[in-house]
Amino acid sequence: MTEGALARHQWARDKTDRAPDQTDQPRRNPAGTGNERPLVLIADDEAPVLRVLERIATRVGFDVVTCSAGQDALRAMRERTPDLALVDLRMPDLSGMDVLRQFRGEVSACPVVIITAYGAIESAVEAMKLGAREYLTKPFDFARLRALLEDVRDERQPSGSRRPEVGEAPDLCALLGATPVVQEVSALVRSLASSARVVLVSGERGSGQELVARTFHQCGPRANKPFVTISCSALVDSLFERKLFGHERGAFLGAEGSAPGLFEVAHGGTVFFDDVGDLPLAVQGMLVQTLETGTIQRVGAERPRMVDVTIVAATQRDLRADVAAGRFRADLYYRLSVVGIGLPPLRERRDDIPLLAIGWLRECALTLGTLLVGFTDDAMTTLREAPWDGNLQELRTCVERACAVAAGPLVTADDVAVAFRGEPRVTTPRGGGLHVVRSGGTPAPLQDVEKEHILTVLRDVRGNRMAAAKVLGISRRALYRRLARHRISGGTLHAVPPRGDDHR
Repeated sequence: MTEGALARHQWARDKTDRAPDQTDQPRRNPAGTGNERPLVLIADDEAPVLRVLERIATRVGFDVVTCSAGQDALRAMRERTPDLALVDLRMPDLSGMDVLRQFRGEVSACPVVIITAYGAIESAVEAMKLGAREYLTKPFDFARLRALLEDVRDERQPSGSRRPEVGEAPDLCALLGATPVVQEVSALVRSLASSARVVLVSGERGSGQELVARTFHQCGPRANKPFVTISCSALVDSLFERKLFGHERGAFLGAEGSAPGLFEVAHGGTVFFDDVGDLPLAVQGMLVQTLETGTIQRVGAERPRMVDVTIVAATQRDLRADVAAGRFRADLYYRLSVVGIGLPPLRERRDDIPLLAIGWLRECALTLGTLLVGFTDDAMTTLREAPWDGNLQELRTCVERACAVAAGPLVTADDVAVAFRGEPRVTTPRGGGLHVVRSGGTPAPLQDVEKEHILTVLRDVRGNRMAAAKVLGISRRALYRRLARHRISGGTLHAVPPRGDDHR
């Protein structure tokens, strides 16, 4: 049976396995049965956001109460204690932080998730200090949102799923695939989680490094403690020290009060360094000291502070070559690489593609509210044979685009072709940095593609380097380093020929 036929068969079986009266509508158990559905309280002043969150929570298995203001949320909470609260950071009457403070005073056991379109490290730190369970930014990562809802639902059910014990990993194979090499990675994560304190995860961008880091955290003894992600390619160099280590009042102009850094926020939990190779050399030295002594020192502080964290670092670069070139400290490399996990690219494990694509198609069907049951055989063949230089991120984007344009219950090869044509030659992934997508023809060297893309962006923004850095998703300092590496100067920009549409 082909993958397309297998997907259609599985969908049909799922539908027929339902009880005759089962629907997708919210279902309430009879009063007094002691088996009520868990309740989620959603507070947001945007009606479309409320509708989307309500639909997702209902399908996961929650009863839902929605509110458009903070005071309404507090009143609803007093009428029936929710099992989870999703609260917008900015609302007309009370802010999400104010609601969180009152929740903590009245219903300390209720987990609260702050949601916002204005993500900032300062507000994330404050939310965690006040006891928030998570901090989600808009637009939502729906997979992460569903996983959060499922965790709370399972924790509430006495006979349901529970948090993994030490050494018992979540189903990493369901996230990365089920080929033997992925099973080996999953087994390695399980074996390391209970004892390893520093782990280096290597692999191409989009190959699942953060998924491995989160799974490592969740199946270890720190599962109930914070998991803090630091995107090393996205922060401005001058901000690294105080973001990581915090600062004291008066440490610099505008420091009106003291603030903890991300290491303190993660105390007892895990710090994930994404793109650790992009850490500035000065900060690398500070990280070495933290690894050696277990302490950090806030900017402007006289004494160090003890911190207890597990560190997972991810890189897509050859750090040994960076050490030889003087771009990465040798002592930090040796401390990070005591335990290593290597992730193979998707093109080396093509048997995982059908499993992943069908899983994401089902998520898209729920999100879009459409009837999607699988892929045609030609569509699946196209997906299996594509180069996937962007690995899981690229495959998922392609599947989501194909689902969005699909006219029927099956995603066709034409739908996949449209999704491919919508891919730019070079894209900027969520964590910052450049990501090359092969678009046919003779593949160009990475450095040539990167230089070409930087020149194109600079021309589009008329040479404004600050605007170019924003478009590229990197700091201005990182842009200057790339300009120097590619020898791009003002004269180079003037010599770039304009695109054809510039003469219209």
